[in-house]
Amino acid sequence: MPISGFPEWLPPQRIIEQQVLDRIRSTFELYGYASLETRAVEPLDTLLSKGETSKEVYLLHRLQEEEGAKRDDQLGLHFDLTVPFARFVTEFHGKLQFPFKRYQIQKVWRGERPQEGRYREFLQADIDVVSRDTLPFHFDTEMPLVIGDVFKSLPIPDATILVNNRKVCEGFYRGLGLEDTAQVLRTVDKLDKIGPEKVAAALVETAGATDAQAAACLALAEISTTDGSFADRVRALGVTDPLLDEGLSELLQVVETANEHAPGLVRAELKIARGLDYYTGTVYETQLKGYERFGSITSGGRYDNLASVGNTRFPGVGISIGVSRLLGLLFGQDALTVSRSVPTCVVVALPSEDERAACDRIAASLRRRGIATEVAPTAAKFGKQIQFADRRGIPYVWFPGETGTVKDIRSGEQVEADPETWQPPAADLHPLVSAR
Repeated sequence: MPISGFPEWLPPQRIIEQQVLDRIRSTFELYGYASLETRAVEPLDTLLSKGETSKEVYLLHRLQEEEGAKRDDQLGLHFDLTVPFARFVTEFHGKLQFPFKRYQIQKVWRGERPQEGRYREFLQADIDVVSRDTLPFHFDTEMPLVIGDVFKSLPIPDATILVNNRKVCEGFYRGLGLEDTAQVLRTVDKLDKIGPEKVAAALVETAGATDAQAAACLALAEISTTDGSFADRVRALGVTDPLLDEGLSELLQVVETANEHAPGLVRAELKIARGLDYYTGTVYETQLKGYERFGSITSGGRYDNLASVGNTRFPGVGISIGVSRLLGLLFGQDALTVSRSVPTCVVVALPSEDERAACDRIAASLRRRGIATEVAPTAAKFGKQIQFADRRGIPYVWFPGETGTVKDIRSGEQVEADPETWQPPAADLHPLVSAR
């Protein structure tokens, strides 16, 4: 029976997922990111040290413990890939070359209420760059370019990367005279969930804001531009602070660099803050056109204080694609299709069981040249063997003989062919994923 929040894809969906992962992986590597996989569990104090996540962590312990043994229940399944990566950096920093660029594609577990596109077990694809002591800001500007190229390679609707900088928000709040900037950030981050009136009331109640200060916070959150004009709009609000100026300058670099790479890729959205406490500068979210109501499909940001060893800090910046979230939403809308439900390109027809060895040799010859091939399961009438291929979307049936022939069962075209030299069109070699 199904368990809510733990998705299992059917074979055609799994083919789509694998092709999506291949394109994500190849794009990450084009930008010089190296692959990494960390363990599934972390000490509980590590998982709980970076934000309000205790309600989401799954614990790991044995069902039966030996009498008198200490329970090993202080391990939790990781809820993201950033915290384990930070731990990995501190543990292996002596063996790493900095700046260290890595990508990680792994399952994570989060105990939240399952809903469409939101799961308790899901696949994420992350990139991060960390360095020792200081990390050049240009890596913040690179993140949207990588993600933009990933999305451009996929048959999905257009995506817009929303960017902000916590220094803008914190500097603005500080300039207003609000001291608990972290509380203001957490409250404003709920804007889409509870609306401006409730956010304003919460700012007064929990952050000690006056009505005028709360109104100014909302005015900042309303600013949204696809170019650098957001900076003038912020300054027009009349608040000054050195941290605000620093944040505006950084955010401007991100927006201008992205616009040069791909106009319209990013939008400065000054209401986003990201809920986790470890972000210190640039923050990212992404909306998929037509799926905005489901929220962000990527997220990330700059973290200067997440990892340290003694007096040495390892600042970083990263962004994560919610692969299961993205695919779950698209599958739910039947928005993706695949040309066949199996990898097979060719079925070798089987005239009789006595000829199976000869058919296996034909299949082996095709496979040696990278053509996915299977021999028909039984020596049924050729019409039924063609049906076997057709039901699975397999485009070609190979008929053995002194002179072999291969038939494109979609068009009916049949030609003589040699298994040592015949090659299908490139478009038929692998299942083709496309938007429906």
